[in-house]
Amino acid sequence: MAAPIDLELKKAFAELQAKMIDTQQKVKLADLQIEQLGRVKKHANLTHAEVAALPHTTRMYEGVGRMFILQSKDEIDDQLLEKQKTADDKVKELEQKKTYLERSVKEAEDNIREMLMSRRSQ
Repeated sequence: MAAPIDLELKKAFAELQAKMIDTQQKVKLADLQIEQLGRVKKHANLTHAEVAALPHTTRMYEGVGRMFILQSKDEIDDQLLEKQKTADDKVKELEQKKTYLERSVKEAEDNIREMLMSRRSQ
């Protein structure tokens, strides 16, 4: 009777290990994305601060590929603010995803502990 339980535990440990490795990779990816979005937000914020200091009549151009398009100062400001808002939203979403992943690994670990405790009590 001990052999089926050992096989069950072995299978559960293998699944947990695979899940933990997968989750750790996803958490690292989320961290890298959060870091990259932080840089994008900081860049947009600094650019917005520089643009705000310019007179309203200043001609501004937006880089699109290998060309530049004449844009109004208001359009440039709106684009920079939208870029910051989008980065904030994505960071919040990634933080929630990261929390969910960490919670799911903890639940899997708890399930394995329960299996071990029930085996020891038998």
